[in-house]
Amino acid sequence: MLLLRSLLFNFFLYLGIIFIFLIALPTLFLPTKFTLLFGKSLGYYVILIVKIFLKTKIEIKGKNNIPKEKYFVASAHQSMFETFALQAVLDYPVFILKKELLKIPIFGLYLKKIKSIEIVRGTTTKDNLSFFDKVASIVKSENRPLLIFPQGTRTKVDEKVPFKKGVGRIYENLNISCVPIALNSGNIWPKRGIIKYPGKITISLLEPIKPGLGRDEFIKELEDKIYGEIKNIS
Repeated sequence: MLLLRSLLFNFFLYLGIIFIFLIALPTLFLPTKFTLLFGKSLGYYVILIVKIFLKTKIEIKGKNNIPKEKYFVASAHQSMFETFALQAVLDYPVFILKKELLKIPIFGLYLKKIKSIEIVRGTTTKDNLSFFDKVASIVKSENRPLLIFPQGTRTKVDEKVPFKKGVGRIYENLNISCVPIALNSGNIWPKRGIIKYPGKITISLLEPIKPGLGRDEFIKELEDKIYGEIKNIS
């Protein structure tokens, strides 16, 4: 039964992605706000099919922790689920992602259109040296929250990897609050394999970390908040 549910889920997941991207193609020639609406629609669609095919409940906690002023989001990353679902939870986030994703046909055009910020991981390049300037410029010009996955890759639910130092520099440069997000999606939608599991996914938006801390102090507090909440909800 798990295999059948997983296969059905995967079928409708990729069918939905293809369908939404195809009908969203004309928006690539329209103002960005129209393209963003399809991203949010895709987020709601993925949440819906997770509920239907995986028999999984979705709980979103702490939406009252979202500040009214500018902020950025640092989220745990365990599966593909949050890359879709957080588009529905947050107000049209700006993604930081690996450059290779921009080369994917159609999908890459969509990512460029919504002003995603690319980074080449593991190297020092001219583009990476200007990366923080790009981040600051987009955050200043867009009324949308920046979304970063400070672990740098998908991890297991109980895996505690050190956060990337770049999140500390972003926090310091932007001088705005950071909303940490903890989740347990890896219990339902593991990093590897086609099998998905029933259960409950909790997305916890935690109390913001105000600006003013040093980089290392901020990263430690961010890790403590996220990993502490993951332990509570897993």
